[in-house]
Amino acid sequence: MPDTAPMEGQPLIQPSSTDHELYDSIVDACRTVYDPEIPVNIYDLGLVYTIEISDENDVKVIMTLTAPGCPVAGEMPGWIADAVGPLPGVKSIDVEITWDPPWGMDMMSDEARLELGFM
Repeated sequence: MPDTAPMEGQPLIQPSSTDHELYDSIVDACRTVYDPEIPVNIYDLGLVYTIEISDENDVKVIMTLTAPGCPVAGEMPGWIADAVGPLPGVKSIDVEITWDPPWGMDMMSDEARLELGFM
């Protein structure tokens, strides 16, 4: 049986392109998208796992949802594409949904926890 666990030292969540000049504006754009059932943006909820930006400014967002049965699962990637795609400098946007690792409340920012009354 093959071992599906990550190799030691390999992160479960791929690192983001935090040193790219577009990174902060993409994060800000992601913060304009809200899960309609939770009054917190998807970035602070911890739903955005990776923002990968190529040298050609092609953007790939890897995200998850709070639950596999989320009623907006089919719409959420489009909302992110609509928020990020028009940013100056962004050549293209691809949004991928993953379930690995599964989302947990521990992935929320302190701001999100405070907003939801968990702090």
